Amino acid sequence: MIAWLRRDASETQITHGQRLWLYIFSVLVMVWLVAPTFIVIPMSFSDSQYLEFPPETWSTRWYENYIGSTTWMSATVTSLSAAFLTMLLATPIGVLAAYGLHSAKLRIGRAVFALLITPMMVPLILIAIGAFYVYARTNILYTLMGVVLAHTLLALPLVLIVTAAALKSYDMNQEMAARSMGASRARAFLTVTLPQIRFAVITAALLSFLTSFDEVVVAMFISGGDNATLTRIMFNSLRDQIDPTIASISTIMILVTSGMMILAQLLGKEKKQE
Repeated sequence: MIAWLRRDASETQITHGQRLWLYIFSVLVMVWLVAPTFIVIPMSFSDSQYLEFPPETWSTRWYENYIGSTTWMSATVTSLSAAFLTMLLATPIGVLAAYGLHSAKLRIGRAVFALLITPMMVPLILIAIGAFYVYARTNILYTLMGVVLAHTLLALPLVLIVTAAALKSYDMNQEMAARSMGASRARAFLTVTLPQIRFAVITAALLSFLTSFDEVVVAMFISGGDNATLTRIMFNSLRDQIDPTIASISTIMILVTSGMMILAQLLGKEKKQE
């Protein structure tokens, strides 16, 4: 242990011992953030009619209630459909926007980039109100298309940032060489550039999926009826009757989110090994 503390933690010759405070602080922050998860998961296996921790009796009744409920299943299908369509829409738009800004070298490139990531800086409630007003006038309120468009707006900045970061470390001369040998710009991008930044694109796609799947504020305004998202139904259920089914759904969402992030990390390790 002492020997490990004396080892260099970086090329700046800072030892692990000198960074010990940072390690401890990081662990405390992680525990603080993850602790609610360790409470929700046991609660989902409670047999009580109310949210109870720790459970006095264990059961899977709330998972069975979730699977057997038409309302919950319909909302789940809506959320998964919206997330998948958001991923399909936001990913190519964000990747092409990042590629265009990177290769064009425009003077106003930074201003355009800042404009495109504005949805990250604007409070979600303002976006939700604006979307509600526009959707009400265009008759797409409470439709799947409306949810997908709004979620694409929220996911686009993440795709743009991740892809732009990958392009900064990419040598554009490789694409130029392909174009000089007769390949069109589109073909050079698809066969040379895109394979080089594929991990960033996959990561951006997963983030856009999760952004849509977990979003609740905008969904509260623009989703409803047969196209209510899972997060909207969860919020309403928690507000009106505190249904323990929420705990089981939250556990499933945690597993889905964690699984996708782990997948992204595994793909990243494969890239580094290559």
